[in-house]
Amino acid sequence: MSRMHVTWASVRDYALVLAGALVEATGLRLFLVPANLASGGITGISQLINHYTGWPIGVMVFIFNLPLFLLGWRYLGGRRFLLRTVVAVAAYATFTDLIVLVPFFPKTGITGDLVLDSLYGAVVMGIGYGLVYRAQGTSGGTDILARILNRWRGIPMTQSYLMTDTLVVLAAGFVFGWQKALYALIVLYVSGLVVDSTLEGAGTVRTAMIITGQAELVTGRILSEMERGVTTLSGTGGFTGAERCVLYCVVSRSEVQQLKTIVRESDPKAFMVIGQAHEALGEGFQAFKKTGD
Repeated sequence: MSRMHVTWASVRDYALVLAGALVEATGLRLFLVPANLASGGITGISQLINHYTGWPIGVMVFIFNLPLFLLGWRYLGGRRFLLRTVVAVAAYATFTDLIVLVPFFPKTGITGDLVLDSLYGAVVMGIGYGLVYRAQGTSGGTDILARILNRWRGIPMTQSYLMTDTLVVLAAGFVFGWQKALYALIVLYVSGLVVDSTLEGAGTVRTAMIITGQAELVTGRILSEMERGVTTLSGTGGFTGAERCVLYCVVSRSEVQQLKTIVRESDPKAFMVIGQAHEALGEGFQAFKKTGD
């Protein structure tokens, strides 16, 4: 990989980190803060403290992340981890405090409705998180803590997120009221779904395993009619002990019905399992992308 390509990849990644941080801050200030809906992790804790003290949320987010930066440097990859994480957190903290100073920015939100604030806040912040993650960055806070606990103690990351976010939501219940705490749970859940969608994009595909006695016929029709590749595997029936042919192929969501029709017409006795894959890379799908440090 050329030095110029590596440099451009790094510039692109940092631009995504900055864009993601701006989107996160916009979602927080437009929807969550005006509605007193606590975000998870360090941001949620900062919102609770801000409610009582008036201290800037962004400043507290950055300060609370400082000890986590050191832990991340020690356990999660050194310089590369620290640079991207510091940029992401510093940009998010800065945008969070400065965006409200923009003259036309609505200081009291734009909906005044808890349902709309929770849903739109979750979607906008989820997109922001997803952009940061796509650039191989992290959002700091509990993201760092969850990764450290996973490596140090073997605690699953989902469990770490659940514990920390649950504590923040419980605290928000005492501060903002239990109705808003329940809406905060909706924010956490929906934002997680949006992060996944942002990371995966439109690349979600379907995989098919086909056990058939008409392997040549099914393969030929898939190759000619769908122009999709097929891999032939050898299998043995667990009950009969007979040798069976197993076909494996990857198709888009819109091609699933066509594949079912081909299999049904070619071999009504075939057995087929259709699964979901988050991404397909290679001929016929997305090209492999080169990434820099």
